[in-house]
Amino acid sequence: MWFIEALKAIFIGIVQGITEWLPVSSTGHMILFDEFLNLGGSEDFKEMFMVVIQLGSILAVAVLYFHKLNPFATSKTSAEKRSTLTLWLKVAVGAIPAAVIGLILDDWIDEHFFNFLVVAIALIVYGIAFILIEIFKNKSQFKRETVDELTFNDAFKIGCFQVLSLIPGTSRSGSTILGGMLSGVSRVAAAEFSFFMAIPIMLGASCLKILKFFLDGNILSGNEILILSIGIIVAFLVSLAAIKFLMEFVKRHSFESFGWYRIVLGIIIVIYYFITK
Repeated sequence: MWFIEALKAIFIGIVQGITEWLPVSSTGHMILFDEFLNLGGSEDFKEMFMVVIQLGSILAVAVLYFHKLNPFATSKTSAEKRSTLTLWLKVAVGAIPAAVIGLILDDWIDEHFFNFLVVAIALIVYGIAFILIEIFKNKSQFKRETVDELTFNDAFKIGCFQVLSLIPGTSRSGSTILGGMLSGVSRVAAAEFSFFMAIPIMLGASCLKILKFFLDGNILSGNEILILSIGIIVAFLVSLAAIKFLMEFVKRHSFESFGWYRIVLGIIIVIYYFITK
């Protein structure tokens, strides 16, 4: 049985690694695929697994952007080191809104919003938003072309949009990228800053889920540790490719195609919800 569960973990890791960074909602996909895969283990383990698997994804960001995010790199000048530290401060400012609200409402959101219908509605609403912003937002209106040009005010605004991602189906990357574009930040800069803000937010969310898992009296079996490790490793490897793909994609294309994808997926989930429930 552990082999079958390992295959499920591999598949979920692939889904997580792709959808975490594309603005299509990793949670929406994870809920949908779990309905068919039905990962083994207790409900507490599955809930923890679906969050902690994100550690692989954020590790991919750390690896790909290690030099840019490392303020102690010997190859950087003093000015570049100060710029990197400033970038981290902007990331911290952007992470504050979601960290505070998430800490307060984490359990309440899981209880009331973690269902098919909410995910489907969020997918469709944000899909429409992406299409509309691409239609009405002219490229010349973007005032910030790189993450280094972002102000602390920009970072806080994007962070406020990230709060919306606490609702399953909205997409963390989708929320922050939309927030960035509405604030006058280019697609490339908004996507990059979204990646960087993911590090403290997803690391904090993972640590919180692990802590709650053990405080509730749970323990991890050897098989569960193996399954979790496989999911994290696969999510890391797939995330490396997904991040590179998205950064190349946004240099040449708009997010409109992702908007249409979200709408179609949302409709499919709605149909499935009413047929099976």
